[in-house]
Amino acid sequence: MNTLKRMGTVGLVLLSTVALTTTLYGETLAATVTGSASLGTFNRYIFRGYRLGRDSLVFEPALSVSFQGFSATFWGNIDMKEEATPCFAPDRPGRKSFNETDLTLSYARSFGRFGLTAGFIYYATKFTAETQELYVGASLDVPGKPTLMIYGDIDAYPGTYFLISLAHSVALKKGITLDLGASAAYFSGSADYWRTYLPSAGSYAGEEYKAFHDGMIKAGLTFPLAKTLGLQAGTLFYFPLSSAARRTIDGHSYNINGHLASVLVFGTTLTYGF
Repeated sequence: MNTLKRMGTVGLVLLSTVALTTTLYGETLAATVTGSASLGTFNRYIFRGYRLGRDSLVFEPALSVSFQGFSATFWGNIDMKEEATPCFAPDRPGRKSFNETDLTLSYARSFGRFGLTAGFIYYATKFTAETQELYVGASLDVPGKPTLMIYGDIDAYPGTYFLISLAHSVALKKGITLDLGASAAYFSGSADYWRTYLPSAGSYAGEEYKAFHDGMIKAGLTFPLAKTLGLQAGTLFYFPLSSAARRTIDGHSYNINGHLASVLVFGTTLTYGF
């Protein structure tokens, strides 16, 4: 299925959700439908520490609709000039590519200050095999909002990604907020795909990759442009959490998906809420 068809299908699902709600439940419940549309602009795309491009400009459109705890979200990545990295083999080297579209279906519920969520993600990628994940998460609504997320790949790359994160916003003047965050992750591969590089064999025939994987710290400012429109400008710093995550052997990455490195990402996100 090409990109335009994927976008059209996702858009139809989201619009149908709103239309069905309005038709079946009337104005009262339809008013509880919420959502957002956003456009991120960054200097590169990083996914779980992996450098999926470099020396470029990327645009990341997103659309999300929520109703009664259920949400459907579309997210995409447009790389204006794909360049290879140890973690990334471009589908169109040196050219523009709409190289990823993700669809997430989820449910979230709060119990006082305690929140739970679960969902499904479909990753439609041009530069590698498409795959699917299930995830669960828990959060606590206190300063720092500690959150634990567990993602399990059920398709092309069987493995489990454990992510702990913190986030906090400080109100400044005129509705501006200072937004801070940090995260740390552990990954455990559970299939032959994740075999690590073994020098004696000269191939990926070693043990499965399991390691404290990537860390991230971020800071940004969010500016209110209108009642439901905001602009966030920020910086994110990604770094490997262990020697295994950054390891190379004889010019080969220990992890078949590529070794991690410290990377600075900066950009803006324009968000409209409805």
